[in-house]
Amino acid sequence: MPKTSDDAPFSYDGLDRVLHEKARLGIMTSLISHPRGLAFGDLKHLCGLTDGNLSRHLQTLEEAGVVEINKTFEKKRPLTTCRLTAAGRRRFLSYIEVLEKVVRDAADAQGETASGRQRLKPKHA
Repeated sequence: MPKTSDDAPFSYDGLDRVLHEKARLGIMTSLISHPRGLAFGDLKHLCGLTDGNLSRHLQTLEEAGVVEINKTFEKKRPLTTCRLTAAGRRRFLSYIEVLEKVVRDAADAQGETASGRQRLKPKHA
């Protein structure tokens, strides 16, 4: 029988494995704050990644349908622009909601532990 959130309140099934990686989390956060997208170089700078690392993570995100990559030319120079898809924006916002729940539960547990009480079920379940 599959577990329910009541059976395992701290399983956090909504933590998306595609997004829950340091570099990809940085990419998604950068792109959600720039709805028109970012040039590859700007995204690389914001996330502190090398060309190769950024390319590989963008490929993973593009394959998942959360990022779109457009390659054009500007003044005869190649320009790669990355932006979130509509589905990617929704998926990332859902992921953030679960992440916020993790933070609330951890803060609540810390408060409960500090007062000497221990709790088995989170308040937000």
